Amino acid sequence: MFTIHGFLLMLNLSLNKMNFITRLSALCLRKSKMQQRHQSSRRPAVPLGSRILADPSKVFEHNMWDHMQWSQEEEENAKEKAAENSLVKVQWEDQDKYEREASKYWNEFYKTHKNNFFKDRNWLFLEFPEILPEKRREELKREERSSEHKKINSTNSFSHKNEMFEEGEKYWKKNYGGGSTSVQGYVYNKKQAKSLTDNPQGENCGEELGRLESFPGSDATHRILEVGCGAGNSVFPILKVLCNTPGTFLYCCDFASGAVELVKSHSSYNSAWCSAFVHDVCDDALPYPFPDEILDVILLVFVLSTIHPDRMQGVVNRLAKLLKPGGMLLFRDYGRYDTAQLRFKKGHCLSENFYVRGDGTRVYFFTKDEVWNMFNLAGLTEVQNLVDRRLQVNRKKKVKMQRVWIQSKFQKPLLLSLNNPEETTKRHPYR
Repeated sequence: MFTIHGFLLMLNLSLNKMNFITRLSALCLRKSKMQQRHQSSRRPAVPLGSRILADPSKVFEHNMWDHMQWSQEEEENAKEKAAENSLVKVQWEDQDKYEREASKYWNEFYKTHKNNFFKDRNWLFLEFPEILPEKRREELKREERSSEHKKINSTNSFSHKNEMFEEGEKYWKKNYGGGSTSVQGYVYNKKQAKSLTDNPQGENCGEELGRLESFPGSDATHRILEVGCGAGNSVFPILKVLCNTPGTFLYCCDFASGAVELVKSHSSYNSAWCSAFVHDVCDDALPYPFPDEILDVILLVFVLSTIHPDRMQGVVNRLAKLLKPGGMLLFRDYGRYDTAQLRFKKGHCLSENFYVRGDGTRVYFFTKDEVWNMFNLAGLTEVQNLVDRRLQVNRKKKVKMQRVWIQSKFQKPLLLSLNNPEETTKRHPYR
């Protein structure tokens, strides 16, 4: 009995020791990952980042904190500030002037600031990987995984490091695998994908191309349009990748001719894979330099907010016609009660949640529901529609700013191509 009892006691102690070591290892691993996350100079994971402010005393350790939750009191205070700065409206004659001369004010803006005002949007591919064709997207994903793998191997001394990747793969398969598949860079359910692959479109594409007038990017297989390109803060990060991605072409437009000239005069601009042009998206009568229904992606980032609310729906409707079936419209813009809205003084409000800045440029602040309604009325289907609340801090001045943005992805349905693929091939020879 003594021997058995002693054996069981030793076994229990051994198991407890192993359990302690396992827990300690897991704890250290989590701590190591947290340190890497907070010490990293790179933007955190998507969607919308993963840098969480768990300890308010550390608020000034970083410039930005993600996924901020507002208290009811903060929400009410924001509503009161917006209501207060909206009490005095801009006079009608001045409102009419800002509408008629909108391009003049933006031209003056770019004449003053040139390309020095906005930073390059190097985050685009993190939040909007759909910009790229599926093949190039997968290549970048593999490069990212390889880079992260090397980073973990060099910083993690535990034997469990390979298990982390196995768990990551399990998570990916659980959340993204099995129930969906990808065709031409877009995610569909299996039934839709089977219909597409059983009825391939564009088999006679070469013959059709020969019979149609050529246009910039006519020989591309993946076409992107950025609306409101400004001085090129999205254009040039995109072009850095597109120049190594055969078959892609980028269109970019702005109604400020000065902005388009800044893009065209940039050393990275190349008409072989980019076409910049002046265009007023509010004017339905103006033709685009390419046919309807040929775009894979439209990028609409901090642009729609500059347009009068009464004209927004018409703009979205027109842009939707430019997308292929299955094409994506990627949207990011100012959200309701963003710090920028609350900072306006009385006398700058044009209409509800629509303001004019001191330089004559205008800005609207959206809700998620407003965005959904606009794109839904244009016949697009929601893929993503999020409120992005962040805490931005000025570490030098010890100032905190509550930022609110709306980030969305909407897709043009494939119903036409699934129900009548032959008709779609006739109408969309560039697919």
